[in-house]
Amino acid sequence: CHLLDLPWEDVLVPHILCHLPLGHVARLQRVSKQFQALIQVYLANCRTFDLSQVGTSIPKEAFCGMLRDNKVLQNLSLHNCAEWLTDGELLPVIGQNQHLLSVDMRGCVRLTRHSLVAVSLSCAQLRRLGLAHCEWVDSLSLRSLADHCGGALRSVDLTACRQLKDDAICYLARKCPRLRSLSVAVNANITDESVEEVAKHCRGLEQLDLTGCLRVRNQSIR
Repeated sequence: CHLLDLPWEDVLVPHILCHLPLGHVARLQRVSKQFQALIQVYLANCRTFDLSQVGTSIPKEAFCGMLRDNKVLQNLSLHNCAEWLTDGELLPVIGQNQHLLSVDMRGCVRLTRHSLVAVSLSCAQLRRLGLAHCEWVDSLSLRSLADHCGGALRSVDLTACRQLKDDAICYLARKCPRLRSLSVAVNANITDESVEEVAKHCRGLEQLDLTGCLRVRNQSIR
């Protein structure tokens, strides 16, 4: 029995391909046209798309092709396309995947606030969001996130988002009472005011990263 003779959506996709790293799956497309069709079925049904599994940076055309038909993503990691990813490539993916629970955009320096607003409006059940070193994140886009996803958010990484000041972090804390992890590291704008608001409203917080927040005093941490 040839591998491709097995039922694709009942056997190969949920029980075999799901156990392979994304990089291996992508390379299978080169074997034959039948394998290419199989992998497209897999990619249209995968719940997790983690580009760190690919190894090197993935080309823009490959990224767009791999996610073209997917409308069921729950976890999306974009770290390996940070150098070239723009709103133009990401917005269609966000728009057709409204069940996302985790999005990692750390280091995606070519995106703009429009991508964060799109995530806020489309992904009401979002639990984890990575925005480290995304200096385009501003107060208005963070407020949009808090307004639309605040009830579900558990983890937010705002490391080196240097446009943000106390007012934005305080608003986030008030709207996201179920936060378990928050990083506002490497941001000299953050003061004791943010720490106190987080402590007041996020009672279940387990991790707060204040590394490099030079205006935060020891007494507020205690």
